[in-house]
Amino acid sequence: MTDIVFRTGEATVLAAEGQYTDAMPEVLIGSVDGPVGHAFASFLGQTVGHTRMFVVRDLNQLVRPAAIMTTKATIHTAEYVELLGGVVQGATGDAIVDSVIEGVLPKDITDKICLIITIWLDPRCAEDANLDKADLYRTNYEATKLAIKRAMTGEPSIDELIANRKTVKHYALDGVVEY
Repeated sequence: MTDIVFRTGEATVLAAEGQYTDAMPEVLIGSVDGPVGHAFASFLGQTVGHTRMFVVRDLNQLVRPAAIMTTKATIHTAEYVELLGGVVQGATGDAIVDSVIEGVLPKDITDKICLIITIWLDPRCAEDANLDKADLYRTNYEATKLAIKRAMTGEPSIDELIANRKTVKHYALDGVVEY
């Protein structure tokens, strides 16, 4: 068993101007024989509107450590599924492998840990005739790498959260809540 039992991370990388390609993955990393591994195995069933799939970089290229991804938004169209299982899945897979290459995820335990990743893919992407797939790749790649790094390093720390409690607020609360 590895000492990586239950680590969480998230990141947001914003889209290029005029795109709906913001990426906001949330990552759960842990031992295959611990709570994350049990959740991973239980996650293999499907839920209507929230397709779950292994992360692959391309055909026959399942990533290591094993990772499963699902959406935060309900899937309504084949175009959405194509983007999710194409550009986004490829970017996510590349980010995982590069995290191993860079030592963020230890290479010697890749078969002992697994990842669960929730993906934000704006439904407007599937309807946008001017969708920039390169930007969709960029945001998902960068955000996934950052979320993995944050999970592995415990960022933000509780000290950082306490220090910025009165200066950082959720963007949706602007003008709603005064501190």
